[in-house]
Amino acid sequence: MRRLGLTITLIALFALPQTAGAAVRQIIRGAGFGHGIGMSQYGAYGFAKHGYSYQQILAHYYRGTDLSKAGQSDIRVLLQTGSRTATFTGATDGGGHKLNPSKTYRVKLRGLSGEILYAPNGKQLGHFDTPLDITSSAVPLRLNGRAINGVSGGHYHGALEFRPSPFSGLAVVNVVSLDDYVQGVVPGEMPSSWAPAALEAQAVATRSYALATDAGGPVFDQYPDTRSQVYKGADGEVASTNAAVQATAGQVLRYNGQIAATYFFSTSGGHTEDVQNVFYGAQPEPYLTGVSDPYDNISPEHRWQIRLTTAQLQRRLGSWVHGKLRGIKVLKRGVSPRIVWAAVVGSRGSVTVRGASLKARLGLDDTWASFNRFSTKQKPKVPAVPPTPGGGVKANSTKLAEPNFFAKPKPGKPGKPGKPARLYGSLWPAPKHALAEVQKKGRDGRWHTVGRTRVSKHGWYNVQVHGRGLFRVVVGPLDGPAVRVE
Repeated sequence: MRRLGLTITLIALFALPQTAGAAVRQIIRGAGFGHGIGMSQYGAYGFAKHGYSYQQILAHYYRGTDLSKAGQSDIRVLLQTGSRTATFTGATDGGGHKLNPSKTYRVKLRGLSGEILYAPNGKQLGHFDTPLDITSSAVPLRLNGRAINGVSGGHYHGALEFRPSPFSGLAVVNVVSLDDYVQGVVPGEMPSSWAPAALEAQAVATRSYALATDAGGPVFDQYPDTRSQVYKGADGEVASTNAAVQATAGQVLRYNGQIAATYFFSTSGGHTEDVQNVFYGAQPEPYLTGVSDPYDNISPEHRWQIRLTTAQLQRRLGSWVHGKLRGIKVLKRGVSPRIVWAAVVGSRGSVTVRGASLKARLGLDDTWASFNRFSTKQKPKVPAVPPTPGGGVKANSTKLAEPNFFAKPKPGKPGKPGKPARLYGSLWPAPKHALAEVQKKGRDGRWHTVGRTRVSKHGWYNVQVHGRGLFRVVVGPLDGPAVRVE
């Protein structure tokens, strides 16, 4: 990671005075949920609610692609790995042996390259030096135990293949036809209650992604979880999503004749991103460029905010902070504008980090984020004793250095408030032409606006408040820390 020099302006903005009792809030504002590449699922739902067809939805997110039919193909999904044994039911054939579908059979890893099939009574039915295929002519196969997708005792169309795992132990792979696979994915990736056009767009994107990507080389094609696509098998199927798969049967998206890697994710925040700005090292793809997403605002993650103390933010950033944390400065944004590069600025230098790394370290929903430092302080309400000519303090002096700001208010008569207090502080980065609201917490537990003030071009504000209680300053969507005035 590279160190970056700081400009004088940046130093001045971060080097805010720290006084006893000062309240400082680190605010992270963000948009979206997911990686930001390809189709926003909430955006697709929004398009569908506005009457768009699945063809129109796909054409919007994957520019320049064409719909066409895929050939007949199977998808190989890794279901279990690590254990030396696995059990199943529902099979009628196992490696050429006739099996009873109502009985439970066991497969055990033999050495490093083979498998043994055991009958329900423990008798060995056969040794196999090649992958062992288990099929059924009656019902979906049941794989006992917990699969990688979180399903225990799940049912699966197609065949179960048992072979030595490339990781450890025995690998159990579901070899399933393309559309049976898609039927097991769509309800795991999108709510089945959503509009048909959104479900149909998801079905085509799921089918295309499965054929265009390979997660496991010669052993399997796809994981059954978010590393690939969430696949629940036959147990996950729902009538509405099956109808969407059947309505788009065999359809995939192609770009220049090749099946497109149709990435999708939850929420865009209003704009998707160019692939190379998120998947570092990826080559630009014309069909994976950022596009506006006008109906994504129906998502609960369209906008979000995280509030932390400086200490909490520094703990999350860990070793990236050199010295004391000053803040996070975004160096480069994409078109959405998700963060491509950022600097974690400390008192002893800065560290440059990728946007995706920053997202992971801070636990953000997306790399579309901005960072604000909001401080609020109360002017001290104690008499300021002027210094003597010799540099000491004149003990019996009653003269106030700044009577307007520092005078301690007198109790005041009934019905008449005491002298006002002052709140001052700063917001970094400085907003442009910002009008701040001063709010006071009422007895009803709600915040009520009691005044307004301007924020300077450098992000500073200074405002007078009356009475006692809990006050805060609000600038646009940012609410500063609460300060109690006594």
